[in-house]
Amino acid sequence: MKRSASELALMRRAGKVTAAMLEAVTEAVRPGVSTAALDAVARAVLEREGARSNFLGYHGYPAVICTSRNDIIVHGIPREDEILEEGDILSIDAGAIVEGYHGDAAVTVPVGEVSKAASRLIEVTRQALWAGIETMRPGTHLHEIGRAVERVARRHHYGVVREYVGHGIGTEMHELPNVPNYWPGNPGPTMRAGETFAVEPMFTLGTERTRVLADGWSVATADGAWAAHFEHTIAVTEDGPEVLTLGSQGC
Repeated sequence: MKRSASELALMRRAGKVTAAMLEAVTEAVRPGVSTAALDAVARAVLEREGARSNFLGYHGYPAVICTSRNDIIVHGIPREDEILEEGDILSIDAGAIVEGYHGDAAVTVPVGEVSKAASRLIEVTRQALWAGIETMRPGTHLHEIGRAVERVARRHHYGVVREYVGHGIGTEMHELPNVPNYWPGNPGPTMRAGETFAVEPMFTLGTERTRVLADGWSVATADGAWAAHFEHTIAVTEDGPEVLTLGSQGC
């Protein structure tokens, strides 16, 4: 759906709050910190900015961020008894609502010093997000995003999660159309200026297959391999992609 200038202005505000949440939480990540404590950091940003969480209460979800550690790909629930350890990697997924409009973004960060394999996985997944974003111009087919993302993964022999994908975003967090992180075999609709999407590649060191844990939310790799996840909310404009969730450090 095409957004008006006033709608895009509200989405920029929601995007800035989302970016501020991610920056504050990333700063707080260190060995010995619980994922519940990170959720409290994100809640404080929402309160300070006068925004609402689009995660809290979503189909019963109990927190304002998702904290997905090591082999958890997405939707990990922050817990008091989950303590970060040196060498972990952590995906942080956050979102905010400002006057009915949504922002949604994610980063994966190292906890202290991590292995070369983990560090490379993080960096390549981040690069793939930007490769997908670069395709987002009026007249380009939507599934070129996934083609670009998948090409990056294949060069590094990473698994590309297929069961969870990006999406349209605006007055709802998840809107149609879906945005696959792979080439689905057809070009998809043509992107138009004013449309807004969340693009979110998820790469693994092993299989692309997934399993949902007993909490009903946390999605893990089927083989226990580690995973990374990055996401931005982007507006398609006549001048190219505008990243609405870009933080002050350009991440």
